[in-house]
Amino acid sequence: MIELPLSALEVAMVEAGTSAADALRNCDGAAQELDRLGYHRLWFAEHHRSPAIGAFPPPIMTARIAATTSRLRVGSGGVLAPNHAPFTVAEQFATLAALHPDRIDLGIGRGPGTFDEGTARALRRGADPATDEEYGRDVAATLDFLTEVGLGELPEPWLLASSRAGAALAAELGLPVAFAHHIRPENTVEALAHYREAFRPSAWCEKPRVLVCVEVVCADTQERAEELTRPMAVVKAGLLQGHSDVPFPSPATAAAHRFDAREEAALAAFASHQAHGTPELVEKRLTRLAETTGADELMLVTPVYDLADRVRSFQLVRELATPLGT
Repeated sequence: MIELPLSALEVAMVEAGTSAADALRNCDGAAQELDRLGYHRLWFAEHHRSPAIGAFPPPIMTARIAATTSRLRVGSGGVLAPNHAPFTVAEQFATLAALHPDRIDLGIGRGPGTFDEGTARALRRGADPATDEEYGRDVAATLDFLTEVGLGELPEPWLLASSRAGAALAAELGLPVAFAHHIRPENTVEALAHYREAFRPSAWCEKPRVLVCVEVVCADTQERAEELTRPMAVVKAGLLQGHSDVPFPSPATAAAHRFDAREEAALAAFASHQAHGTPELVEKRLTRLAETTGADELMLVTPVYDLADRVRSFQLVRELATPLGT
């Protein structure tokens, strides 16, 4: 039995043969199911100009889903600080928190949300990528502005991290950390150990608090789980080769794809840190991850083609966890 709260990260995959509008509707449908199943949070990631991922702004998605669900905490995972003025982010999320008390999260991250340099520069109005110092100042300014413009209720702030540097900033600012184990699993244990050692209590968080995001694909059989993971594996293989323009393929197209030896090795190494498989295997993997990292909460990212299969995966995992209300 998994005894931690379970949450979900929405990356809004645009399935081959469908449109971004279809992906947007799928986000809506998935959120309703997650709310019904008793998931704790649903966060929306910020991405731009990817054929495989919808460019749906987290504040807009947060507003929509908070208004159409009843129990889920909803927020950003994350708003990418280099792309936005701190005051604007503070106003948006302070307003959301006032509209939906005790249900809004503000997860802040650093990356540009795109692999396209022109898009990254357009988002920053021509400015160069943010330095570590600039990023740290932007996060601190956002927190300061939140208290200034707050309307009685404030969102719960989190800092996203995939490295020791990101975890160190969360510790310095006294913020809960959401660690991207689904992106940089090799960094997780060391970075979180440093976060706990260096943590400074703040008005936002009295003690270290850790959420670990992990890729989870759960199905009734191992064979089916492997089929469901293959489309995303094709996208990852493209990134390994330096191609960020790979669409999210259908299962049939993915089944016909052939990986070279380097890709096979890299994908297998990545999968060994995630949770793909039957409920029994997924439970073992998630339990071990929770023990290894000391996580307070697990967030699942499930990049699966077809909404029904994605929801089925979330349902199977939820059945492995402590029942709602206990």
